[in-house]
Amino acid sequence: MLRIVVAKPGLDGHDRGAKVVARALRDAGHEVIYTGLHQTPEQIVETAIQEDADLVGLSVLSGAHMSLFQRVTDLLRERGAEDIVVFGGGIVPDEDLPALAEMGVAKIFTPGATTGEITGWVAEQFPED
Repeated sequence: MLRIVVAKPGLDGHDRGAKVVARALRDAGHEVIYTGLHQTPEQIVETAIQEDADLVGLSVLSGAHMSLFQRVTDLLRERGAEDIVVFGGGIVPDEDLPALAEMGVAKIFTPGATTGEITGWVAEQFPED
């Protein structure tokens, strides 16, 4: 069973999608820790480390995805936790996807992605014995 932190960084106050994804991941057999709204990158990374997470899923609808994802990946590296895989979703323009991949974000799910696509990606990328 994977341990996955699902987080809403920044000032974005809409978390329905994050809750739906958290539930889908839980229903797929993973342990999910949902951090709630308005989390700082520092709080998210601290939670991921304390919870011994395998993955961190960030939901960003505010347009601040570049700086928020960068800060989370930087903090994970600084804390020696770069083995925690970062993925995310939200309102992210296609032209930002290569830069996010370069900073270490494993996958971005854009609007319209189904929960099956997300849980399928997790199962494919992180098969459990």
